[in-house]
Amino acid sequence: MDPREIVDKANMSRFQWTAVFLMIGLNALDGFDVLSISYASPGIAAAWGIDRAALGIVLSMELVGMAFGALFLGNVADAIGRRKTIIGCLVVMSGGMFAAAAATDITTLCFCRLITGLGIGGMLASINAAVAEAANAKRRALCVVLMSAGLPIGSVIGGLISGELLKVYDWPAVFILGGMATAAFLPLVLWLAPESIAFEMHKRSPGALERINKTLNKMGHAAIDALPEVPAIKPKAGLSLLFSKQFAALAILLALAYFMHIITFYYIIKWIPKIVVDMGFAPPTAAGVLVWASIGGSIGALTLGLLTLKARITALTIGAMLASTAAVIVFGQGWETLEHISIAAAVAGFFTNAPIVGLYAIVAQSFPTQLRATATGFIIGLGRGGAALAPVIAGFLFQAGWSLPTVSIMMGLAATIAALMLFLARGRIAAAAPV
Repeated sequence: MDPREIVDKANMSRFQWTAVFLMIGLNALDGFDVLSISYASPGIAAAWGIDRAALGIVLSMELVGMAFGALFLGNVADAIGRRKTIIGCLVVMSGGMFAAAAATDITTLCFCRLITGLGIGGMLASINAAVAEAANAKRRALCVVLMSAGLPIGSVIGGLISGELLKVYDWPAVFILGGMATAAFLPLVLWLAPESIAFEMHKRSPGALERINKTLNKMGHAAIDALPEVPAIKPKAGLSLLFSKQFAALAILLALAYFMHIITFYYIIKWIPKIVVDMGFAPPTAAGVLVWASIGGSIGALTLGLLTLKARITALTIGAMLASTAAVIVFGQGWETLEHISIAAAVAGFFTNAPIVGLYAIVAQSFPTQLRATATGFIIGLGRGGAALAPVIAGFLFQAGWSLPTVSIMMGLAATIAALMLFLARGRIAAAAPV
């Protein structure tokens, strides 16, 4: 019997849930690593005397790295495996965080954030595929959504700790914390995350049967005597398959949806601390407001995950994107008290993060095993172009004298365009049948 069918049809074991929760932890780590520069940005701006336009470029550098990391390392994950790619990305991320803490000028810091972003991008593509392949068919969408919820959870935990650190230490402490946390995940991955059965079946490298049986045993299933026969004509994989007639239109529409929505999302996530400081509040307080945005994002992700058990994820994601536009516009109207700012940030976080986890789940269930990480990497990689543009565009608009309400309207409308792209893709999503 095909071991992939055994995994798909059986109930989720404790071992599978452990792997899923480990991937949630890795995404939480990504969440903190991405936003570490946001927590540190008020201190960096004060220490080095840089203006908003220059700060926008600094805020974007790891997002540029994430784009390239997702594009190229997603393909690597489909070639050498999810586990090896995750381990390599952890090493790159940890090194980049420690190096950022030692930076003494903008150029060096930008380079360190670029390197960190390469690792984060590859990690996102790899863990999305790993979670989809660890779960059974019934819980696959839910597990991917839960994994995606790890990002705002990491932002919350990292923000709370960073806020306390910044009361005592200067901004490099945030990056030291990130480097230590990243390095701590290496032994956990080596111990708890074997290569997925679906990937082993696709690659069929020497020793695959033994490794598959070992994983099946940990899941509580009996060993198989032999691997199913290889198809007479092995299907093509990688970018050539992604851009085939079967998948090209779907991949491009999903990438455009992700690209546009991420502009709205990262406008909120990257600029909240600086906006709050410019309102006259202290930097640790600004970190606290970003924590509230992340709490809202966590709740939004979990809410969408639960709703997927009752409603179609594509429709839910489109609705959340439209609500994102409204929430960001409301946030940008300006609030006089810290309580009101925090509430507006939490609502914006709720609606801007939910579509991201929805898109991850849509991608995971719309592409086959041999293409899953490549497709995720392409969509995230292209989409991260929007992520990189968001802080830069907002920075130059602010520097040019545009008001917070006007900038928020412009940045918020990107999510509406994303909803349109996803609406156009809905028929192809419904027709997708991964194997």
